[in-house]
Amino acid sequence: MDRRVYDRMAEHDSTHWWYRARRDILSDYLTRHAALPGDASILEIGCGTGHNLPMLAQFGTVDAIEIDPAARAIASQRLGRAVGEAPLPELPGVPRGSYDLIAVLDVVEHIEDDVAALAAMRECLAPDGKVLIAVPAHQWMWSAHDVVNHHHRRYSKAGLVKAIRAAGLKERGLTYFNSLLFPLAAAARVAGRITGRDDSDDSPPAAPVNALFERIFRAERHLVGRVPMPIGVSILTLAERG
Repeated sequence: MDRRVYDRMAEHDSTHWWYRARRDILSDYLTRHAALPGDASILEIGCGTGHNLPMLAQFGTVDAIEIDPAARAIASQRLGRAVGEAPLPELPGVPRGSYDLIAVLDVVEHIEDDVAALAAMRECLAPDGKVLIAVPAHQWMWSAHDVVNHHHRRYSKAGLVKAIRAAGLKERGLTYFNSLLFPLAAAARVAGRITGRDDSDDSPPAAPVNALFERIFRAERHLVGRVPMPIGVSILTLAERG
């Protein structure tokens, strides 16, 4: 990712509506669907500034990996110990057969060989382990945001399922999310394309709008994994050994 993306993440990950609400949605989803052991062994790959680590720590002992040095330093402070730097798709030095949960949250789309990356994650899972995967949806929504984040693709449901199964995993409960705000996101992408004002700035909006978007997005914690979501900005699933 561009340096400015990590800088904005560090500045806004505790206040931006998207980060705050998504953490609550993922926490609720894991509670209901992951069936993790009491003190699960958890690895977050591509943890960025570590903003998800406290949420994941509710479920067990967390390790983390981040390849950007500045983001890794912030994440290490949040974790209270060193964050690793093993790159995908190889994950060198990451213990195989060890983790009850591996979280890759908006990470797989950054990897050119997504199948190899997912296959390496499979090798690192404990026998009943799972991979929590979130990716951006719909290639037609490609924008400057994807460019500055160095994405290789956005996913269709079928495309994500194909990659997961090719890696020797099986998807479970695959669903769209960030659905309630999808009409606004889609309209913004289309308008940017038409006007030529495709903006990669993902700083939070004005405080009242930020609070409103957070409430709307957070409401999906009652829906994701319970109600089929017909469309959304992102796709979420738990994958396990096939």
